[in-house]
Amino acid sequence: MSALTPASEVLLRHSDEFIGRHVLFAGDLQDDLPANFEAESVRVHTNQYHHWQMLSASMEEDVQFGLVANAEFVAGSDLLIYYWPKSKQEARFQLFNLLSLLPVGIDVFVVGENRSGVRSAEEMLGELCQLGKVDSARRCGLYHGRLDQQPEFDADAWWQTYMVEEVTVKTLPGVFSREGLDSGSLLLLNSFEEPIKGKVLDIACGSGVLGAVLATYSPKMKITLSDVGAAALEASRATLAANNLQGEVIASNVYSDITGRYDMIISNPPFHEGLQTSLHASEQLIRGAVNHLNIGGQLRIVANAFLPYAALLDATFGSHEVLAQNGRFKVYLATRGRPPRDTKKKKR
Repeated sequence: MSALTPASEVLLRHSDEFIGRHVLFAGDLQDDLPANFEAESVRVHTNQYHHWQMLSASMEEDVQFGLVANAEFVAGSDLLIYYWPKSKQEARFQLFNLLSLLPVGIDVFVVGENRSGVRSAEEMLGELCQLGKVDSARRCGLYHGRLDQQPEFDADAWWQTYMVEEVTVKTLPGVFSREGLDSGSLLLLNSFEEPIKGKVLDIACGSGVLGAVLATYSPKMKITLSDVGAAALEASRATLAANNLQGEVIASNVYSDITGRYDMIISNPPFHEGLQTSLHASEQLIRGAVNHLNIGGQLRIVANAFLPYAALLDATFGSHEVLAQNGRFKVYLATRGRPPRDTKKKKR
């Protein structure tokens, strides 16, 4: 078993509650507790592709990845354990989806770190499920209640739209920069002075805004968008469709499902896993880029200025440039050079 999160440790203090139950896990799972959980049966619905990768190796078909759960998958569950994410709207979207499919009377446990706002679960579900706190430890709260009535849920009602110049951007709860273009992405977009040609990969694409804006002004560009979030993948597909753009959208944990080479890789990479600061994905992005770029291909990313990416870019590519910066962000550019030739003479 991998190291457990504080939320999982609090949950295990109540392990007797789950013996003999048909448990459905969902929400912001960050460890493999479900794969080793003592219950009559365990299933997991996750909106995160890397969580699905972690659990599916041992749980196989008992793990489902997707934007919304389906009735057949959750059927038979008599207890829901939901891990609270950092986005309240994402929690509402996921919980209302799940509770619309689960039977009245089902036990509902909600667990999460206090700083994530898990306390608001009581108010959010007040008319559906009277939650009460049953434990508090490790700076986490555990809440329990029983479902009194199923909510109505229509995934189409959760879409939001905003414009970036002439580009229509479609977003869903939990997608980065849901309310509008963030200043880091704007700085990255403004660093492009000419149309782009060739194959471009956008990693951690979110709503697909970077790829869509660049493709709109670069008719000879071929875009591939990738992300681990089911909501981001659906939003990216919708953004491309709204702007009549062609592109491929791939679920991938950085390069896990990426094949082939590109002329450019772009990204506004995350540096959090849930609420915790984590540079792991960004480090993978930089180190692995040389294996997915053509010779002369470029990696162009935007990041908070305090993050230590300059040394990593130099170690990986040999050098880098700072194309743009402001008080918070820097845009980095690194180019894959031609590998050194082997000058040793072959023995005759």
